[in-house]
Amino acid sequence: MEPRWESRPGRCHPCRHDDYRAMPGSPLRGQQRAGAPRALGRWAAMEYDEKLARFRQAHLNPFNKQLGPRQHEQRASEEAPDFASEEALPELPPGEPEFHCTERVMDLGLSEDHFSRPVGLFLASDIQQLRQAIEECKQVILELPEHSEKQKDAVVRLIHLRLKLQELKDPNEDEPNIRVLLEHRFYKEKSKSVKQTCDKCNTIIWGLIQTWYTCTGCYYRCHSKCLNLISKPCVRSKVSHQAEYELNICPETGLDSQDYRCAECRAPISLRGVPSEARQCDYTGQYYCSHCHWNDLAIIPARVVHNWDFEPRKVSRCSMRYLALMVSRPVLRLREINPLLFNYVEELVEIRKLRQDILLMKPYFITCREAMEARLLLQLQDRQHFVENDEMYSVQDLLDAHTGRLSCSLTETHTLFAKHIKLDCERCQAKGFVCELCREGDVLFPFDSHTSVCTECSAVFHRDCYYDNSTTCPKCARLTLRKQSLFQEPGPDVDA
Repeated sequence: MEPRWESRPGRCHPCRHDDYRAMPGSPLRGQQRAGAPRALGRWAAMEYDEKLARFRQAHLNPFNKQLGPRQHEQRASEEAPDFASEEALPELPPGEPEFHCTERVMDLGLSEDHFSRPVGLFLASDIQQLRQAIEECKQVILELPEHSEKQKDAVVRLIHLRLKLQELKDPNEDEPNIRVLLEHRFYKEKSKSVKQTCDKCNTIIWGLIQTWYTCTGCYYRCHSKCLNLISKPCVRSKVSHQAEYELNICPETGLDSQDYRCAECRAPISLRGVPSEARQCDYTGQYYCSHCHWNDLAIIPARVVHNWDFEPRKVSRCSMRYLALMVSRPVLRLREINPLLFNYVEELVEIRKLRQDILLMKPYFITCREAMEARLLLQLQDRQHFVENDEMYSVQDLLDAHTGRLSCSLTETHTLFAKHIKLDCERCQAKGFVCELCREGDVLFPFDSHTSVCTECSAVFHRDCYYDNSTTCPKCARLTLRKQSLFQEPGPDVDA
């Protein structure tokens, strides 16, 4: 039976050596080990030395990548105490592999350098030293091999240096939660997102280290240091006091009328881009600088009501916020602005008929207890003006009519309302009409497609009967006779 050897460089385990001594047929069987107490102490010291050398070999320094495994082994052997000189150790038999551990154990944190000072004077405290450290770190990044681990670490250090510099420029001081300025109502944001941009200085808001505010009225975002630089009042106040659109298509007056300055911040601008590029807003027709005009796209109401054109155009930041707040406000009276639009857009004709029918259904719901409990009118809570009149439209209504969504939703609502009145509710059915001209057919309702309504008394007739009969409305004639009889009857005092 062959002895079992441990895969350890240079020796076998002493306990296994004793087992081999006690094996049958062994030449050492029956012999006692000479100097056993002294040898055991020496073996324990060499065992610890061996474990220390293997530990250093397994946990290589990741920041010293110029040395290979052999060189690390040589350095470990030079640093380890020389216990092997006291007694020669038995070597492994030929053919046995030498044990090398190249795995890096990460749970102990030994693969990171926590103590060396980073490149670029990361401990700098003032702004001048930080700027110098940033330049040095840039130079180091350029000198290091491309896509190497050291270059990636240097890039991370550069990011931390720049964040530290920004923190010194804008210290995270205690700011109030609410700030009121030029009718803006600013609330301090608690989000740490870095995807926001300051509307004043046109730079990124670093939510981790900077304090920033958002106006609850117009959603204007800015740094805390930019609050006192704001010169434009909140557009929410304009929407509340003067809710109307500019209905002239791009009313341009020229740069000379603006004295070659931005219409908002009054910064010098020019069409040549010197000192700043002049950008035109398609809604107001005025020119703005690049800080006040970010080439945002929006639908222009004037182009919609005159040309039925829904293509987004470039507008300034102020116009974009104003149009966003006004998009759902019903301020467009199409019959006065452009009455010919109904002749060319079939969707508007259908929507107008559905709105008129809904207005005729409204009195049934107001006087019906079941309808009030079911809150059927809340089906149009997003378009409350549809149950008030049939003339006013918002830009969102026209956009939905153009895409076809408004016609589908109104048709579903119309069907639900008609089902309640004509089928589900007996009280609403009892409020129907019978055609007094032919006195035939089913119960009629004013929102039916085959009926006509008298403009004087609101009586409902079949459309064919109403237009074929050239006489007056029977209900109107009856009411007229009743009024005449009341005036002609003498009072009781006159007879006495």
